[in-house]
Amino acid sequence: MVGPLSAWPWENLGIYKYLLYGPLLGKVLYTRTQEGSFKDDWCLHILIICIARAVLHQLWNSFVNMLFLTRTRRISRRGYDFKQIDKEWDWDNFILLQALIASISCYIYPPFIENVPLWNTKGFITILTLHVGISEPLYYWVHRCFHKGYLFTQYHSTHHSSPVLHPYTGANATFLEHLALSTVIGIPIIGSHMMGYGSRSMIYGYPLVFDFLRCLGHSNVEVVPLQLFETLPFLRYLLYTPTYHSLHHTDMGTNFCLFMPLFDAIWKTRNNKSWELHKKLSSDAGKDRRTIPDFVFLAHVVDVSSSMHAPFVIRSFASLPYQMRLFLLVGWPSAFIVMLMMWVWSKAFLVSFYNLRGRLHETWSVPRFGFQYFLPFAKEGINKHIEQAILRADRLGVKVISLAALNKNEALNGGGTLFVNKHPNLRVRVVHGNTLTAAVILNEIPEDVKEVFLTGATSKLGRAIALYLSQRRVRVLMLTSSTERFEKIQKEAPLEYQSYFVQVTKYQAARSCKVL
Repeated sequence: MVGPLSAWPWENLGIYKYLLYGPLLGKVLYTRTQEGSFKDDWCLHILIICIARAVLHQLWNSFVNMLFLTRTRRISRRGYDFKQIDKEWDWDNFILLQALIASISCYIYPPFIENVPLWNTKGFITILTLHVGISEPLYYWVHRCFHKGYLFTQYHSTHHSSPVLHPYTGANATFLEHLALSTVIGIPIIGSHMMGYGSRSMIYGYPLVFDFLRCLGHSNVEVVPLQLFETLPFLRYLLYTPTYHSLHHTDMGTNFCLFMPLFDAIWKTRNNKSWELHKKLSSDAGKDRRTIPDFVFLAHVVDVSSSMHAPFVIRSFASLPYQMRLFLLVGWPSAFIVMLMMWVWSKAFLVSFYNLRGRLHETWSVPRFGFQYFLPFAKEGINKHIEQAILRADRLGVKVISLAALNKNEALNGGGTLFVNKHPNLRVRVVHGNTLTAAVILNEIPEDVKEVFLTGATSKLGRAIALYLSQRRVRVLMLTSSTERFEKIQKEAPLEYQSYFVQVTKYQAARSCKVL
């Protein structure tokens, strides 16, 4: 049985939950059309703040998933699996909740956001004081309460169920938890306004700074420079780091603070490994300390629209099968500009990182779009990038690198043979879909087989199977009407094995063959 207020009121609405923003938008449009101005502009401000908060989280999501930038700064080496993505799917519920709370507050007391200055220095001091004096200790003790017994199992365990921290993990919590968090956020804003020190910059700035720091702590990427704490040691107690908060998720009896480790130090819950681990991670930043993968898949982007489904763009889309959505057209110009930049200066880079059956696999990407593979003048440049990726995998000690569809185009590089012939001493195995399929088929053929009937014998797949079976001294009946193609494949085999190739033109030749 779930605890009361653990589920969100609009949990069953799915994407239609965004219709709850409708009254705010309707009020903005009504004011504009009927009164010709945004006189009652508090609804507009709430919507702008909601959009800004969503964009902030999206930017953090993009940053932490750009592994070609953050790989050496990652705290946990694990990847984000689909199960975690599904759990954090509705991470933006808290933005909707706080928008509804703010709209109700402004409806009851409209002057809250009207007739306030853009900036108020006293208001800045007041909100900082209220945050440090009330919000920080209040969050600390509420957080500790949520780590006990019933409150943890029914509410806070959801937040701790994500195996790898992500900016969306910080927003992934139950309805009751976010009601408490809304109180923590609201006290400094409401308090400073009631004292007469309110300002619009405070109403915009405080929630955005609050969200920024929450995303920072849950980013799984150590970006706070060590030199900052070495120069100003007291900052260790005023600003937490991603490393500091990550320890709370591995040792849940420590590091309960909101943003300031000072309160963990006061109430003796600070993890003693915090500073040493931060120092180690910061010192190792820039060094290639990752585990070498067994397998690398060298992918490529199909077109501009599919490029917007990369993990560092919109994570939810990246976890779903490709589908073009009309509202993505808004981002098409930006994606096109990025494409041109990649075309001018780029190299193969790491785009995803995941564990599969306990073994590390990676996906790299050649920075070329589908249509570029069919431009004659682009051939040399594309092959250069593919070759660099293969040589890089060889240097790292990768066991297998697989070429995606167009990366192994026969007209481009002969299915990868160009690189294998050019670098005969490669330790890494260069494969693609056809060779892997051939390997699966060959693995199914018993060792004691002496004769095989092969259809599609002169295709890429058939050619690979025939050449391999001939070296096992297996007689291969190749069904093909093209003598020229048959002989071409036969001549690829060493002279001693060429007698094992037999051309047949009818299916009846397979009547006495046990393996088809």
